Amino acid sequence: MRWAAFDPIAYVNHNYRRLQAEDAEILHLVRDHFGEHFRKQGFGPVSGIDVGAGANLYPALAMLPWCEDITLFERSPANVRYLAGQVDSYDPNWDQFWDVLRAHESYGSLDADPREEFRRTVRVEQGDIFDLGSREGRWSVGTMFFVAESMTASHQEFALGVERFLRALAPGAPFATAFMEHSTGYHTGEHFFPACDVGEYEVRASLEPFARDFKVQRLESAASVRDGYSGMIVAYGWRANSDPAVPAG
Repeated sequence: MRWAAFDPIAYVNHNYRRLQAEDAEILHLVRDHFGEHFRKQGFGPVSGIDVGAGANLYPALAMLPWCEDITLFERSPANVRYLAGQVDSYDPNWDQFWDVLRAHESYGSLDADPREEFRRTVRVEQGDIFDLGSREGRWSVGTMFFVAESMTASHQEFALGVERFLRALAPGAPFATAFMEHSTGYHTGEHFFPACDVGEYEVRASLEPFARDFKVQRLESAASVRDGYSGMIVAYGWRANSDPAVPAG
């Protein structure tokens, strides 16, 4: 896979230079899910992770009010460099995403400036999603947006990617994920990247063994961000308290 050739600037310019209706809808769902969870918990700051962060900061912003540290976990060297360059003071285009979040009281009441909080909280780590198996239960809140289905054409690898993400979370941790529905692959800059053809059924099946009380829903927003997919799916819920029993061999 040519991940070193991934062009984060082209990706941001195409997807995140302005706030699109799909992302606004995702932000509403995620902020309400996380806001309600942490309103009920009443405990101190936690550790968060965004798996396959890519060149997208808004999943980390969605976890910001409740985290003492957030790991942006990313494989592509080009994306790692982009993320590292955003930590000290992220670009102005991300303000519009924060504006959607801060309409919720949990975000609007954040005492610190979000850029200062982002700089204090976020660290970037280069790594492979499949290597997270050695760090099970490490994080207490997590996001994974457009990753498992956008790194491979294999349904087996897609399901394993979802599993690795969820197993990295502690029991009961809230999570939010997003998927491109029936994607046929995508271009970033001059390079083409494969995708796994998944719908609501495949997303639900991948989450079922490792999550509880989760919801899977197709976005209402129908505008096409790019060619080669039929819609977007958001799934959010909580890490299961236990995993399925392994049959005796």
